[in-house]
Amino acid sequence: QVRLVESGGGLVQAGGSLRLSCAASGRSLSPYAMGWFRQAPGKEREFVAAINRSGGRTYQVDSVKGRFTISRDNAENTLFLQMNSLKPADTAIYYCAAEYSPFSDSYYVSGVQYGDWGQGTQVTVSS
Repeated sequence: QVRLVESGGGLVQAGGSLRLSCAASGRSLSPYAMGWFRQAPGKEREFVAAINRSGGRTYQVDSVKGRFTISRDNAENTLFLQMNSLKPADTAIYYCAAEYSPFSDSYYVSGVQYGDWGQGTQVTVSS
């Protein structure tokens, strides 16, 4: 099991940027596919972005394409989410997730496919 800790959330005005980080401990992130999810008040958790274990394949939900970029630094054992042109609709708690995938080059878009989760970091975008 890998321990995940998110950071980088905060309050930002619409149009601003934030960079979320997800630091892992306990195990190397290299064999893990990773993802970002978010949950807004009163709504279900939703997928945001995913990346495969090597970082060569990524996928983002349509609502964030062109604004959010997922990346990883396996040497630093860290996952990132660069968020630009933020909108009030992006306000949510953001969670990172990991799934042990040493034999697969896939990424995953469903929360049930991930076994390890962080505690989340709050992102609030004011209008």
